[in-house]
Formats: sequence, C-alpha cells, structure tokens
Amino acid sequence: MASIENTGHNDSATAHRADGALPVNAIIAVLGAVGIVVAMTQTLMVPLIPVLPSLLHTNAADASWVITATLLAASVANPVFGRLGDLYGKRRMLFVSGFLLGFGSLVCALVDTLVPMVVGRAMQGLGLAIIPLGISIMRDLLPAKRLIPAMALMSSSLGIGGALGLPLAAAIAQQTNWHVLFWGSTVAVVALMILVWRVVPESPVRGTGRFDLSGAVLLSGGLVALLLAVSKGSTWGWTSITTLGLGGTAAAFLVAWAWWETRVEAPLVDLRTTIRRPVLLTNLASVMLGFAMYTMSLIGPQLLQLPKATGHGLGQSLLATGLWMAPAGLVMMAVSPIAGRLITVRGPKVALLAGSAVISAGYFLAIGLTGSPLGVLLVSVVTSIGVGLAYAAMPTLIMQAVPASEGASANGLNTLMRSIGTSTASAVIGVVLANMTVTFGSAQVPSLAGMHIGFLIGASAALVACLVAIAIPGRLAPTPDVASKPEVALKSDVVLPAPRPSSPRTAEPATAAVSAR
Repeated sequence: MASIENTGHNDSATAHRADGALPVNAIIAVLGAVGIVVAMTQTLMVPLIPVLPSLLHTNAADASWVITATLLAASVANPVFGRLGDLYGKRRMLFVSGFLLGFGSLVCALVDTLVPMVVGRAMQGLGLAIIPLGISIMRDLLPAKRLIPAMALMSSSLGIGGALGLPLAAAIAQQTNWHVLFWGSTVAVVALMILVWRVVPESPVRGTGRFDLSGAVLLSGGLVALLLAVSKGSTWGWTSITTLGLGGTAAAFLVAWAWWETRVEAPLVDLRTTIRRPVLLTNLASVMLGFAMYTMSLIGPQLLQLPKATGHGLGQSLLATGLWMAPAGLVMMAVSPIAGRLITVRGPKVALLAGSAVISAGYFLAIGLTGSPLGVLLVSVVTSIGVGLAYAAMPTLIMQAVPASEGASANGLNTLMRSIGTSTASAVIGVVLANMTVTFGSAQVPSLAGMHIGFLIGASAALVACLVAIAIPGRLAPTPDVASKPEVALKSDVVLPAPRPSSPRTAEPATAAVSAR
C-alpha cells in the first residue's frame, strides 16, 4: 500500500524551511536555469535540419529520426520519471535525468553517423523529465509567497529555452563546427547538476509502494506508437498500413493500460485522480496550448526565410531568423513573474483564460502582419505573452488538485499532454503547408494562404483551450471523502483542502501539509 514517508535527510530539509535557512533564491535560480537549458537542448538540431542528411551521411527520411527520437523518449520519460521521483526522491531522479541528458549530449558531440546520433538524441529527450520534477521540488520546498512565481518560471522554461536556443544554435552552427552545440550542452548540464547538488535539497515528500512496471511498459508502448503515427504519418501516408497499424497498436496498448491502472494497487498514474475535473480539463487545455504554441515555431521561421522572390517570403538568413524569433523567449521570461502575481491575486484559472485569449488574438493579428520581419516579431511577442501566462497557470492548477505524493507524476503527465499537442501541431500544420503551395523555380514552397490557414488553426486551438478553461472549477472542490477534513495550505497563497485519493493507495504527507508561514 502506498503511503508517505520522510527520511532523515527530509527532516533536515524541513528544519531548514522552518528556520528560514533554505536558500530560496538560489533554488529558484538553479532550477529555472536547468529548465531553460533542458529546453534549449531540444532545439539544438532545428537549425541543422536542412543539412542533416549530408552531416550524417544518410537520406532525409532517416535523418528525421534525430528529431523523432527526442520526442518519443521525452513522452516516455515524463510520466515514468515523475512516478519514480514520487517514490524514490524527486531530486534523485532529477540527477538521473540530468545524467542521461549530459551523456546523450556527449554522445552527439563525438559522432557523425545516424545510429549513435539517434541514440544520443533519445537520451537527451529523457532529460525533459527534469522540468516536471523541478516543479514538484519547488512545491515541496518553497514558502507560499515564492512558490507560484517560481513554478511559473519553471513551467515557462519550455518556451523560454526553445525560443532562446534557436538563434544561439544558428549562430554557433554558422560560425563553427556543429559538434560545438553538443559540447556546450554537455558542459552546461554538468555545471548545472553540480549546482543542483550544492543548492537543492531532497524533497521531504515521499511515497512508498512498488513501481508499476507493467503500467510503464503499456503506457510507453501506447505513447510511442501514437506519436510515431502522428509524427511520421505524413511521410508514410495517413492511410498506409504502417500508420494505421501503429494507430491500432496505440489504441490497444492505451486501453490495456487504463484497464490495468484501475486494478493495480500502486498505479503509475492514479486515473481516479486524473479524471477529476480540474486535472482532466487542465490536461485537455494543455494539449490545445501545446498545439497553439508550436504553430508559431512552425510557420514563423519558414515565412522569414523564404526568398522575397516568392512574393510573400521575407528573405532572412538562418541567423537573422533566429534573432527575429529570440525576443519571444525574453518576453516569456519577463511575463513569468507577472503571471505569478496574476495567479496569486486572481487564481490560475484566470491566468489560463487570459493566456489562451492572448495567444488566439496574436494569431488573428498575424493575418495582417506577415508582410515584414517586424510584423512577425510582433506576432511572436504577443503569442509568447499568452504562452507565458497559460503555461504558468497549468502546474498550479495541477498541484491544487492532486495529493503531494503524486505531484511529480501528475506534472509529468501534464508535460506529456503539451508534447502531444506540439506533435499534433507538427503533423497538422505540416499537412496544410505541404498541400497549399506555390511554384518557385523548380520547387514547391508554402503559400501565404497556407500560412494564414495555419495561423487560424493555431488561433482556433487557443480558443478551444479558452473554452476548456472556462469549465475548470474556480476553486478545488473537495470530494466526499475529504469534505470533512480540515483545510491546509500546500505552500500556496490560496488555502486548499488537502486532497485525499478515493482509494487507500496514498496517504497525506505530514510535512507537505504544513504551511511555510
């Protein structure tokens, strides 16, 4: 039976919190920097995509596995490492994830052939689990008044790192050998893991019970099949035997996983918690927001780089394109504390609604602002403001609705939902741009109408997220089995009822339920 325990080290961490000795600013800075670097590693290959076949001595179809491997590994890592963190220590699993990220970067720095590069990139994908683990560590350690802005920064690091990584990678790739990208990533990860070791204590919240290996295998198989079908469907053909077979395999694995999770004593993901209205709706909104966020990343660079002779391209170099897109990451970083304040004053639901609405407005603006690099910059800035607000709200909504003992796995699942959204965007927008083209010389390039349709699809996804957010309860409603329990503060400026699962799998943590005041 799962329960909560505190080790001696955890007692020490609690004592530090009690006497104010915990280096709160350092914890926030280090974990935020780790999140940004992790996100940057995911974009290292983007500037190299056109030349990957020649760099790796292969064809374009096989070279695309360098990108796909990272996506698949991240999808598995988020829920699995989250649950392992809940059971065996979030800081410990953050180190494991960081080691895999750093070792994967080292592998990529040393090779120039396809297979080892795919292996290295898959290991880098496992590092994405650091972000939900970091959010959960913040929840368990930080005082109430610092928690929400800190989680906003950590959650937004996915977008911040992605936006900043593009121009940096482009500049390095153009000025020096492309392997330098991965050497730099290796050094950065090692340095940050040393800082984590020195600054960040282990979380005092720990669950006990067996790791659900069968559930992990079923979920991983279902996710890999699903994301392969989504990401490769346009290449293999949406009605091909391979794509349809993967879709059927995904459905079978995920149905079997859901059946198993409702029967095992200590599940990988507690579906009884996941289907609670606040969690379910937040995860649905996350899929839509992941889709909406990635739309700009797919269309903006293409629009900037297309030759002016096409009639709608803006003729920018790769480096110039990265510099035009970079301010979006800086804006998202600047929005994080504002989002934290909005969440504190008005609640995470309002921030999610506002962010979704701003993203949608930005894409509608794009229809009239695609004629100049400055216009594309303005669109990317507006949509980034929305992403910063929305992404900051999601971990708070999740944390309010789940037991502290399931925080890492719940955040891992939420991060996975965003990844599914970005993968779906890549497939849908890719199909639109591939089928709405104009002839330029001997090539077919995306038309302006196709790009506008893509922006409208992104706006629609954000509007759907807005509608879903409206249905999220403004306050966490206690379930019947917790209605009679006293309210406690889970390190948030909002007093919340202590969640208690409907089954005896988990018990409430004593230390996590104590206010940091």
